[in-house]
Amino acid sequence: MTTISDIFNAFAPEYLARSPHLPTSHHKVISAIQNCRSGHYGHSLSQCQSCGNHHRVHHACGHRHCPQCQQHNTQQWLQHQRAKQLPGPHFLVTFPVPETLRPLLRSPQRLAYQAMFTASSQALKRLAQAARFIGTTLPGFPGILHTWGRQLPDHPHLHSMVPGGGLAEDRTTWLPSRANFSVPVQALSPMYRALFKEAMDQAGLLEQIDPLVWHTNWNVHSQANPDGHPSFTYLALYVFKVAISNSRIVSLKDRTVTVTSRTPGSSRPRTTHLDVMAFLRRFLQHVLPAGCMQVRHCDFLHASCAIPPAPLRLMIVPAHPIDCKPTQSVPPAPLAALCPPCGAQMRVVMRLWTAHRACVDTG
Repeated sequence: MTTISDIFNAFAPEYLARSPHLPTSHHKVISAIQNCRSGHYGHSLSQCQSCGNHHRVHHACGHRHCPQCQQHNTQQWLQHQRAKQLPGPHFLVTFPVPETLRPLLRSPQRLAYQAMFTASSQALKRLAQAARFIGTTLPGFPGILHTWGRQLPDHPHLHSMVPGGGLAEDRTTWLPSRANFSVPVQALSPMYRALFKEAMDQAGLLEQIDPLVWHTNWNVHSQANPDGHPSFTYLALYVFKVAISNSRIVSLKDRTVTVTSRTPGSSRPRTTHLDVMAFLRRFLQHVLPAGCMQVRHCDFLHASCAIPPAPLRLMIVPAHPIDCKPTQSVPPAPLAALCPPCGAQMRVVMRLWTAHRACVDTG
């Protein structure tokens, strides 16, 4: 089976020769994927808890864009979010940018993504303050950045997981929204567009944007859920998942990478054929700048907020008396290597690190 690591090991030198001015973050991703679980970062001596055999297990790179390192992180993040999750309805709100604007955002990525976070959160908060919708001065929601589509095109957009309501000004009362309606997307879309334009103007990038962009529709989408479990499970895949996983790679033949994908609304898998250089370019264009946060929490969900989840739940239950018990989730299994002969978990006896470990960028 061909893996992403195999493709990078075989063709990354050629790609680097063709693209001598790649960002440092891209160089770090290429190096991490090439060296992940190869012994470059050291290894552990582990003993099988069943048969007692000892095995050498190579260390992973731990980079956030490495497809081999993120599955366990996904489960841990999902468990953490479910522990903090509030009862009642939630709304999955998606903030895209027009296709004609996407090429411009590739260069000043940090500024563009910051503008998306700022515009989306401010638009949600301004509409939530209106008494005819919620009337809250302190909503709370996480925003999650996602940059790719099903066939790895550049498609930056944000998902916000919005609880159905917010806190009153005195922070002792929960103001609920309707079960199937939070704020109107007909008003949210143009407000998000205007705030994004304002943010790009403050960043000094407005003159580089075609003015026609501000006269097209920015279609914000909102989906109501009775509770947040399905949406958090869906979003967890994008917090740590990389642009493409090894399971989607069908083959590598004659410099052509064949990958599977699914079109929206269809469960039938389709295949896409990409030149190997185009495949590497599409993969690397989704590498976030160093230090760029992919998840940001706003208002009462922010780490600086002094209100813990337990009192919030007590405020919400009277407003949403139906189905307000959070579903108990199973904690992720501890991350442990498996014994090759018998498949049982192994216990680490000794760890041996190399000097390269300090150079790994975990994002």
